[in-house]
Amino acid sequence: MDLTHVNIVFQIIVLLFAVSLHESAHAWTAWRLGDPTAYMLGRITLNPIRHIDPVGSVVVPIITAFLGFTFGWAKPTPVNTRHFKHIVRDDILTSVAGPVSNFMAAIAAVAVLKVIALTSMLGATAVSDSVHFIFAPGQTHGFQTNSALNPLAVILCDAVFVNVILGVFNLIPIPPLDGSHVLRHMLPDAAVRIYDSLGLVGLLLLFTVGGRVIWFFAGPVLEFFFSPLMR
Repeated sequence: MDLTHVNIVFQIIVLLFAVSLHESAHAWTAWRLGDPTAYMLGRITLNPIRHIDPVGSVVVPIITAFLGFTFGWAKPTPVNTRHFKHIVRDDILTSVAGPVSNFMAAIAAVAVLKVIALTSMLGATAVSDSVHFIFAPGQTHGFQTNSALNPLAVILCDAVFVNVILGVFNLIPIPPLDGSHVLRHMLPDAAVRIYDSLGLVGLLLLFTVGGRVIWFFAGPVLEFFFSPLMR
């Protein structure tokens, strides 16, 4: 089994922890702002079992992984905004906490990759090859060595890729994605009702024909995160 097949397993593992981090960040932020709902349900944890959705966290990731990309979601974190002292501010903070946690995880992975690249020529080669393998598969030149650093660099690159995609996707302002919680507070009440009702349609369209839309937003962000590792 070559690294291409192993990488399918890597991506599913990374996705499970990325969505767990995302939902745990929602739960922790809501708890700190006064809503104990998710805390009482044990959702402030990185344990994927607490967050797994049978379809979004198991079936969809496996199917999409074999299609060339890995995508999925976890159970939504329950939030009761009536517990917030400042409903608008606290709802927005709780909503963006998920994507922010994913971007922070991506930054941490980039930092580790940079350290690996700076430690030796072998490390630099492993990181460079892994970046091309994950971020630019159509341009990949293969792995130049059989270093044990290759799988480590690949799974870290997966962590960058998956967390950035997840973070950017959730910031798209289509209900019930996190970005909608920011936009809806800027709309009048009548518009909010229409906005919420159209959310499901927009989300279905995004899943079926919105690949280019997602990449339009995510592509430049991925380039930004991977740029310190390019050579």
